[in-house]
Amino acid sequence: MSDMDGRTCVITGPTAGIGRATALALADRGARLGLVARNAEKLGALVEEIRGRSGAEAVPFVADLSVQKDVRRVGAEILERFDALHVLIDNAGLFEMALHETADGLESTFAVNHLAYFLLTEILRPRLVESAPARIVVVASDAHRFADLDLDDLEFRSRPYKAMRVYGTSKLLNILWTYALARRLEGSGVTANCLHPGGVNTGLGDQNGRVLAALARLVKVFMRSPERGAQTSVYLACSPDVEGTSGRYFADCRERRSSAISYDEDLQERLWKISERRVDGAT
Repeated sequence: MSDMDGRTCVITGPTAGIGRATALALADRGARLGLVARNAEKLGALVEEIRGRSGAEAVPFVADLSVQKDVRRVGAEILERFDALHVLIDNAGLFEMALHETADGLESTFAVNHLAYFLLTEILRPRLVESAPARIVVVASDAHRFADLDLDDLEFRSRPYKAMRVYGTSKLLNILWTYALARRLEGSGVTANCLHPGGVNTGLGDQNGRVLAALARLVKVFMRSPERGAQTSVYLACSPDVEGTSGRYFADCRERRSSAISYDEDLQERLWKISERRVDGAT
């Protein structure tokens, strides 16, 4: 019997990079998977690969996580499909070189990297609590140390749009939110932790034009593999070593300290209220 037999895991952004490696690793451990991505063709190919490789059940859910209507719809579909939910891995990520707006009129990095995490998790949180013990795993990044946080301008409308600062800020939001979420989950049997996967050779940022994509590929030669990058996500999803551990930041399967600002509870709570307003109070 594998360590994840009978456990249902939902992963966002599973068709490439860390997400794909995480999905394959959890399937190999016997998990039943819900896979959330916007590309139906890539999702179908991954489902077939999982079935052929491990025989695990894998259910595709097609959604554009930059669109809140899609996030709400896919959340409802997951609840309808799965009576129990034991692990949610918020993994989908976006790195933009310039400001782009979503269909909702939001800056895309903020919409995908933070608000989609917040909204989908709130929709699924009651099912996770019902299924406890359960775990929420948030893929953040040490890039949060490059953040330029201004709660009055989270979309960088009034400041220069510098890609690493924008991305780093979104990852700081992940951490602030995870710590606030962990407090709300105390006593529920559900834990929430976040992680830095390391510098990983993934498709993140490849949408930003030929020259930048070529430069990204050159840098990625020196990065760790997606399989290695996924190790901490898998560890937090299933290791008995972190049973009951919540509200922490991990790297290389070990607890680390995130930036000093990330522990500011006032900031965490202010961000929570802002996030509620930006998803129109949908919980």
